[in-house]
Amino acid sequence: MQKRLLARILALAVVILPALAQATAPAKFRFVLAGDSTVSTSSGWGPGFADHLAADAQCLDLAMNGRSSKSFLLEGHWKKCLDAKPNVILIQFGHNDQPDKGPDRATDPATTYRDYLSIYIDEARAIGAQPILVTSLSRRTWGEDGRIHSNLTPWVEAAKKLAADKNVPLLDLHTASIALYEKLGKEAINELSARTAAGEIDNTHLNKKGAEVIGALVAQELATLTPGLAAHLKP
Repeated sequence: MQKRLLARILALAVVILPALAQATAPAKFRFVLAGDSTVSTSSGWGPGFADHLAADAQCLDLAMNGRSSKSFLLEGHWKKCLDAKPNVILIQFGHNDQPDKGPDRATDPATTYRDYLSIYIDEARAIGAQPILVTSLSRRTWGEDGRIHSNLTPWVEAAKKLAADKNVPLLDLHTASIALYEKLGKEAINELSARTAAGEIDNTHLNKKGAEVIGALVAQELATLTPGLAAHLKP
């Protein structure tokens, strides 16, 4: 009888003890990424950023290819970001907010782009999360002068002004990425770029190496911008 009782106790312990350990383990600090394909797991800097988190933190990349600040919200993707109960939400749009993306996605930098980003900021704060605006990763469009010529500036400037008006941290990835591109040069930067189906250089999206390099850049800029978050990032 005692042997059978002991066997049952041991069997229960095998099930219960791991569950108790999991229940009492401290919750990880959670970063959520909201954005377009230049942030996403498939062709953006999200995976590289996740690789630079400390052991106490995790990254949930909910960025979606082809979305703008407008369509990401209206299609319900933003709600998933809030439902994830993040500590910090990094928010980057702009590429698909441009006029050639059509009425379902395009926004005006001075009005609707600002309005949609304001919703993100207000709703993130309402659930106790820290919103951080990230300016658009620059496209790698080179001029004859050997410098990057960006057509995203109106959306970048709108994000900067909104961040100042609403007292939100702003990670200026647009400026930082241009500085990196011009420092390394076109040939080296091509090694970070995705390729089209025809094998041509994709000057918008990132390959695996590009995700690592830009993800590290984002982590570095974030640690400088908000020193309180540095503890959740690898040195």
